[in-house]
Amino acid sequence: MKLRELAALIGGRIEGSPDVEITGVAGIENAKEGDITFIHNVRDIPPVAASALIVNEEIKGLAASLLIVGNPQFAFARALEVFYVKPYSPSGISDKAVIGSNVRIGDDVSVYPNAYIGDDVELGQRVTISPGVFLGKGVTVGDDSFIHPNVTIREKVKIGKRVIVHSGTVIGSDGFGYVPEKGRQYKIPQVGGVIVEDDVEIGANACIDRATVGNTIIGGGTKIDNLVQVAHNVKIGRNCIIVALAGISGSVEIGDGAIIAGQVGIKDHVKIGAGAIVAAQAGITGNIPAGQIYSGTPAIPHGTSLRAQNLYSKLPEFAKRIRAIEKKLDIAQKLDEKKDKI
Repeated sequence: MKLRELAALIGGRIEGSPDVEITGVAGIENAKEGDITFIHNVRDIPPVAASALIVNEEIKGLAASLLIVGNPQFAFARALEVFYVKPYSPSGISDKAVIGSNVRIGDDVSVYPNAYIGDDVELGQRVTISPGVFLGKGVTVGDDSFIHPNVTIREKVKIGKRVIVHSGTVIGSDGFGYVPEKGRQYKIPQVGGVIVEDDVEIGANACIDRATVGNTIIGGGTKIDNLVQVAHNVKIGRNCIIVALAGISGSVEIGDGAIIAGQVGIKDHVKIGAGAIVAAQAGITGNIPAGQIYSGTPAIPHGTSLRAQNLYSKLPEFAKRIRAIEKKLDIAQKLDEKKDKI
């Protein structure tokens, strides 16, 4: 493929030869002749063997042909799609899949062996149900969604369009709800559902619990990493990022565009405002305003947390100085006591 042909598909302006041949896409460290890669940082640009580079307007004077775009990383992702993502080709419905009664299946659907499709399930067009997937009674899966092997989607779960769910994930398991009575924990029936809106991607081995009543909601465009726990009645807004090993307790509300970094723990009924960022390993015990950055445990504004961490590293020095001051004060006090006796 010529560079000009790629530019026509993903956009951008060419500087250099538009007829350079592009045979693949690679990271900057491994790119070789024939490859296209991207650079998004004007500092510390390494030697590059690639035939073409995707760059922004700030990067100039490189030997290779340039494809200049507004967002190099996005254009790089588009290039990967062009070269390596195959167009969808339906495989049909395997005779080794179990299909319940009153199941509605759209056009060009793929259902692989050993999948279980429960009663009253509805599959949209071009849906892929991989081997070992379980879809409970009444589940709906929207157009162009891809459910990877060994995913469990329980009853009363609605999956939107263009949703990707990776292997081992469970959606619609019971919420962790109990009430103490006479020395025992009495299980609260979890009779709600889960709504996963359009364009959501959920990583491997994540768990999203059904609501006690009502719905647990994952907003459109949100991306959830591997090994994330989303408890009952949580409401996550649109276009959020939830990184691996985060634990979100019951009835938490997360606003649009928020970022929850890895290993964050969030207390129940907390509200996190739109656009907020929670740094890795933070413990959230109270509400976070929109657009703010919080870190630490318990989480506090990030600037304050950094200053506190700086002081924490100096505690041994402070302790030594305090002991020295106490020693001097003790000596002074003893001298005063001697003077009083004279």
